Amino acid sequence: MAGRGWGKTRTGAEWISWQVQSGKVRRIALVAATQHEARMVMVEGVSGLLACCPPWARPHYEPSKRQLTWENGAVAQCFGAEEPDSLRGAQFDAAWCDELAKWSKPAAWDQVMFGLRLGQRPQVVVTTTPQPVPLIEQLIGRLDVVLTKGRTADNRANLAKGFLQELEASYSGTWLAAQELEGELLSDVPDTLWPARLLAEANVPRAPALSKVLLAIDPAVSSHADSAETGMVVAGIADDGMCYVLQDASERLSPTAIGKRVAALIALHKIDQLVVEINQGGDWLLQSLNQADLDAVITPVRAGQDKWARAEPVAMLYAQGRVKHVGRLPQLEAQMRACQRGVPNRLGMDRVDALVWAIRSLQRQKQRNFEIRTV
Repeated sequence: MAGRGWGKTRTGAEWISWQVQSGKVRRIALVAATQHEARMVMVEGVSGLLACCPPWARPHYEPSKRQLTWENGAVAQCFGAEEPDSLRGAQFDAAWCDELAKWSKPAAWDQVMFGLRLGQRPQVVVTTTPQPVPLIEQLIGRLDVVLTKGRTADNRANLAKGFLQELEASYSGTWLAAQELEGELLSDVPDTLWPARLLAEANVPRAPALSKVLLAIDPAVSSHADSAETGMVVAGIADDGMCYVLQDASERLSPTAIGKRVAALIALHKIDQLVVEINQGGDWLLQSLNQADLDAVITPVRAGQDKWARAEPVAMLYAQGRVKHVGRLPQLEAQMRACQRGVPNRLGMDRVDALVWAIRSLQRQKQRNFEIRTV
């Protein structure tokens, strides 16, 4: 558990390579947050297995099978934690779990544990940047877990010149630096609107039947490499008034890409309303969506209050247990935890803004329905 750039991926890859070369393991699980990350980071990355294994013990990689095979017969399979059931039936004597704190479905960890049943002493190595999620807190409290900690600065000699200097200048003294650079597990940001405990309690494995599903969009002003992301959050409401956040689809997108993403989300979630903030030049997006002939009602919204005044009523709904997250939404939840009352959010507010518009819109719809029924 260490800061960014400390060498966590290299550590995991070297451990797997050593286990294979020593003949200690034959079947290995390589599990990342997604299948794509398992391939691009754990296998093909600059600190991944193909780069770290010595020439005489380099595995044969078959991307189509998501599998690496060594000459001594050891086999490693790649998995994405977003599909926990893909681990069912498989069995291993070793596993490497990367960035466990950001897994959207912690149930994947349970499946890894069920599969570690081969050999005399099955083991798992976890490499992660710390986040205060229940699974991480449980693991570091166990007697059979060995915890290695480190700071980004420990690996200064192998990082790009100026990298640390820039980050320290921008984030020194903040909770973000303590977590992402110092590798500290922080319980909560002071005076946060969304404590970690609240977000952990909001997590559910699935949503019930929903009476309405909408997509809220907080468009970025531009789509350059250093631009803010376009916030896109899908949420729905059940007949009992409980709100469910289904997906955080936020990303840095071009205008054309936003249209394609919206169309795909409408089809996937059966969305019947788009809520689009138009404060920061969102009129162009509104016009584009209207011309796209999408099968959803488009509702423009304009912020008349500051971000904190809009966000606090939504945070109160979380405190009352009236909003749930279907699976973990790590990037959205990181922004939520970073929301301190009246303090600029170093992680940005694009995802949170979209979330707030989504929940506020669902609550207004619920109120209108109640008024109609009671007339």
